[in-house]
Amino acid sequence: MNIDDSIKKYIELNILPEYDKNIGGHDRNHIISVVERSFEIIKEFHLTVDNNLVYVIAVFHDIGYKINPDEHEQVSAEIMKEDNYIKQHFSKEQIKIMYEAIVDHRASLEYEPRSIYGKIVSSADRETNVKKMLERSFLYQKDKHKKEKPTTLEVIEYSYKKLISKYGNGGYAKMYYPDKKYRDFLEEMQYLFNNKEEFIKRELEIAKNS
Repeated sequence: MNIDDSIKKYIELNILPEYDKNIGGHDRNHIISVVERSFEIIKEFHLTVDNNLVYVIAVFHDIGYKINPDEHEQVSAEIMKEDNYIKQHFSKEQIKIMYEAIVDHRASLEYEPRSIYGKIVSSADRETNVKKMLERSFLYQKDKHKKEKPTTLEVIEYSYKKLISKYGNGGYAKMYYPDKKYRDFLEEMQYLFNNKEEFIKRELEIAKNS
């Protein structure tokens, strides 16, 4: 991926470290994965875009998660928009595009992203690694319900129901560039949905190591 060196340096020194404060599943590793997936999608589907915009969108898309998980897409977009470096190095029109793309990235979005950039980051944000998805889901549900002090099996049940609603038949997760990685991911997830004992077994392994 061809990214302006000054942008990359700024991001690596000032933005990526902020993700070390996020819970697992929305941490630095996830962001790096979304960046890589964004450019895989661009290459496979022969998309014509500004690589610098794609990079910034992918890096900032979850930056507000630690502040407000339920509205993190809006918080993240605002943080990007108010970043002094961003304001100095991008035009108002470019910032508008990036802002809208970050707001539009969420899987449960009720409308279609307003630009190709929103479709790219939304698609790149869809997990393609089943193990990582199970881990992200378990950690998210554990954190979300921590005040209730649920048992491990209760957390797993929350995770199971949520993932079915997201990736099961007719699930709400939207994918605008469904490449082979994603199709294979859905196939394996469907297997786990249909074989709940195996789902529980894998999540228990994650719980033991988390």
